[in-house]
Amino acid sequence: MVLFEVKGWDLKNNNKIKVGGLPEKKNKNKNKNKNKREPKQIDNGSNITNNETNAKPSKSDKDNSNPKKDKKRKHENEEQQPAEDQHKSSNKQSKKQKKTNRTDSNEIKNQSSDQSLTNSFISSNKKLTPLQQKMMAKLSGSRFRWINEQLYTISSEEALKLVKDTPSLFDEYHQGFNQQVASWPENPVDVFVDQIKTRGKNRPVNAPGGLPGLQNKQVVIADMGCGEAQLSLDVTNFVNNYNKPQKKNKKYFKGLDIKVHSFDLKKQNDRITVADIKNVPLPDESCSIVIFCLSLMGTNFLDFIKEAWRILIPRGEIWIAEIKSRFSESGEVKNQNEELIGEEFVNSLKAFGLFHKSTDNSNKMFTRFEFFKPPPDILRERQLKLEKKKKKFIEEDDDRTDIEKLESKRSEKAEGEWLLKPCIYKRR
Repeated sequence: MVLFEVKGWDLKNNNKIKVGGLPEKKNKNKNKNKNKREPKQIDNGSNITNNETNAKPSKSDKDNSNPKKDKKRKHENEEQQPAEDQHKSSNKQSKKQKKTNRTDSNEIKNQSSDQSLTNSFISSNKKLTPLQQKMMAKLSGSRFRWINEQLYTISSEEALKLVKDTPSLFDEYHQGFNQQVASWPENPVDVFVDQIKTRGKNRPVNAPGGLPGLQNKQVVIADMGCGEAQLSLDVTNFVNNYNKPQKKNKKYFKGLDIKVHSFDLKKQNDRITVADIKNVPLPDESCSIVIFCLSLMGTNFLDFIKEAWRILIPRGEIWIAEIKSRFSESGEVKNQNEELIGEEFVNSLKAFGLFHKSTDNSNKMFTRFEFFKPPPDILRERQLKLEKKKKKFIEEDDDRTDIEKLESKRSEKAEGEWLLKPCIYKRR
């Protein structure tokens, strides 16, 4: 029996005890502290190192453990830590970059939205306030009234010169005119277009109730003072649609051939020919219909009627639409019979040889008239009747014809002063 048997004090133990105590426990504690100090790594390699450090040390590790190796391990771990820190910092930087990219994209979107808002704000600032709109409306209205007054109180020659010198006047006038007509219950241009459609569909050309035409049954229309030539556009569209081969149920005729000449002071589009409508570039007796739609303006508008007589074929028609307030009788018979409106105007046109067909006062704003040019044989009969009447009333001092009386009256005073009042708006 061995005295003082104590574990760890056996001399047969292979592990040599060094000065300072047992090295194994110190190594174990150092490894534990290292495991605590080392941060968790994201990579797979870090997991392997953690597993290696967490594993129990083998006998060989215990045997080979010495302070020099521990220092090397510390140095290696210290080298690994900055690499890990760099990796983490790179990951953090990438995340930050993503966040910054997202924020940048959001900022760009916000900037674009802000720009759109600012643009809309600027555009809204550019828009006029209600007070400014009223002032601009008054200015444009006064400008329109001034141009309108000029066109009604000067001759057609002077009006053509005025528009040639300042073409913008024509545009300003028609802008104001369109605003005025928009408030009306009916546009006279649309009335004339509907009349062409109904008479063209229901009856053949040159038949009773149908449209008047040339010998080849072509309907030629002269739109005098056409404005923007809306009548020409609407009529050509109607004819093109009507003459399509799809339509087979046509009672009287195969198709329509309608040509429109449009004349005004400025060439607003390709449909318009610039001309003074007292002298248009058309040969004699070349049109079957002449239209004056609110265009008897100026101090010499009866010259337009003479020109219409020249270019009209026998049995050709004149269609006129004028504002009711222009007729001298409109104020007198306002509360009486409306059939008297335009009576003096009708008699003046009859003096040129025209026959009066009808007068339409159904619209509140304007009155429509229809005349036709009689053929030569009817004109002779009419002249004979007038001569017989003169023989019966020999006591009359004035033997002049109606046209002579009219021309003498025109020489004394322009027709714009007594026959059709100028359409001048009231100043407020």
